[in-house]
Amino acid sequence: MKFMKLGSKPDAFQFDGSTIRYVSSDLATDVAVTVGDVKFYLHKFPLLSKSSRLQKLIVRADEEESDEIHLPDFPGGPKAFDICAKFCYGMTVTLNAYNVVAARCAAEYLEMTEDVDRGNLIYKIEVFLNSSIFRTWKDSIIVLQNSKSLLPWSEDLKIIGRCIDSIASKTSVDPSKITWSYTHNRKLAMQDRIIEHETVESVPKDWWVEDLCELDINLYKRVLIAIKSKGRMDGSVIGEALKMYAIRWLPDSLDALVSDDHIQRNKSLVETIICLLPPDRSLGCSCSFLFKLLKVAVLVEAEDAAREDLVRKISLKLDQATVKDLLIPARPPQPTVYDVELVLCILKRFVLQEKSCWELNIYENNEKGESELALDRGSLLNVGGLVDAYLAEIASDLCLAPSSFIELARLIPESARPIHDGLYRAIDMYLKEHPDLTKAEKKQICGLMDVKKFTMDASTHAAQNDRLPLRVVVQVLYFEQMRSASTTQSLNRTSNITSSSTPNEDEDWDQRTLESCKSLRKQIDKVKIEDNEELQRNGKMMAKKNSSKNSRSGAQLVPSRSRRIFDKLWGMGKGNGESKSSETSGSSQSPTTSLVPGDTKSSGSSSRHRRHSVS
Repeated sequence: MKFMKLGSKPDAFQFDGSTIRYVSSDLATDVAVTVGDVKFYLHKFPLLSKSSRLQKLIVRADEEESDEIHLPDFPGGPKAFDICAKFCYGMTVTLNAYNVVAARCAAEYLEMTEDVDRGNLIYKIEVFLNSSIFRTWKDSIIVLQNSKSLLPWSEDLKIIGRCIDSIASKTSVDPSKITWSYTHNRKLAMQDRIIEHETVESVPKDWWVEDLCELDINLYKRVLIAIKSKGRMDGSVIGEALKMYAIRWLPDSLDALVSDDHIQRNKSLVETIICLLPPDRSLGCSCSFLFKLLKVAVLVEAEDAAREDLVRKISLKLDQATVKDLLIPARPPQPTVYDVELVLCILKRFVLQEKSCWELNIYENNEKGESELALDRGSLLNVGGLVDAYLAEIASDLCLAPSSFIELARLIPESARPIHDGLYRAIDMYLKEHPDLTKAEKKQICGLMDVKKFTMDASTHAAQNDRLPLRVVVQVLYFEQMRSASTTQSLNRTSNITSSSTPNEDEDWDQRTLESCKSLRKQIDKVKIEDNEELQRNGKMMAKKNSSKNSRSGAQLVPSRSRRIFDKLWGMGKGNGESKSSETSGSSQSPTTSLVPGDTKSSGSSSRHRRHSVS
């Protein structure tokens, strides 16, 4: 730390309690100057030789036949006046980064200029500031911190502005050319380090980040704006600085964050950090940090403009987010556990931006556009998986309406979901936690899935899932059989080629596969007709006293029907005789379905008709 000594005489100021100060001298004091709650008993002559303002006040006091002068609004208080008074007496005074601002403001108040005396206090302090303080990194920060309590004097004297410019200039220097001392968040305590041989450590780009965290938010904002205006600071370093400042000042506790004593300060802090974030896509801050800011902004009820700006910046990096980031606690009056509406807003922005980027790349039609197109494709896939995982996470919320679930799932374009396993998992969990959904709602939700995009594991699970509508199960079985037939056909053709077989065998296989697929399509159409018949029978059963028994028989209809369809699928692709025997066996082993009294004839006829179609 730099310092400057003024004067050569020994300090003769004495204390008399905490409110009286006087000069120990053979001459009696002839004026009393009151500053705050401290009274100074001094001599007129030394004061008159240095201060123009004291000259005027002493003359006025003499005219009023008084020896007391009051300075109630004195900048810096009694300590600052003590420095000025000692300078007037020529006593030794030491200036440093902690007291130089107060001394400079006090000297300005007392008008201790060159017009009064050559080499006066203002001149000497300015020399010290320009030659030492503003040339030193740590001293500039200390002076800037102390300037806050001396507003508006420190602002009018441009001390704050000069400190900010000094700090901003030093942060923009090439790290390899830094020769002054600094601190940074990765520096180890010297006592904890074992030095085997001396090495020259390279200075990191963010060496200045931790020191600036001690500044007040308003001063910090001005410093960051000055640093960004230099145009030589990387956005990643700016992002790291903002992250460090948020960690330093935002409380971890929810109660402390929204307490009446600190909520306004935290609100101002979050809004300031948001406005200082880099504006471009290559934000220095991680997506997780941006989401943490958003959660705090929601809790402290930040301004809509700040939240909207943050949502826009998050949407630029949404492909880097995690499910945990999206779990934003909802605020009343929202009934859900998490803020689904806010996530919807973020997703809509992301989709719009991706669409505009896609159209722009197609329009430009150059190599750079094709590269960015590939990147956009990757970000879409990441966000598609993120949304499916988020849907699975919030599916257990009993207050989540089907409309919100469907809107979230439909926001993502089809190209972002090449595989529907994640969406199936989310839908399955939603159906499990919401058993009271109507048939129309279940149909609408299950309509989000494309069973052709299921993997083998998902298809196997879905085929045995009692929560899915029967129509979906049939679709899963059908497309799985189609995929299996296609795979078998490819293998058969490869085998025929390697064994030099005749083309008639492939034609026979294609014909058998085609006939089996046609038969299965007919079976699916019949199942649809039977669904309507089943609805009519269920309506009759609800009107009878033995409804519980008939309900159980209706419940047996689903697995029996699925088993017959599965038997049909299992027999496809085999020889005619083998297929027929397998299908007959499967049909004979299916459990007999209970019939509703009064509908015995029609049901029996329907049952026989189904067995005939299967065989």
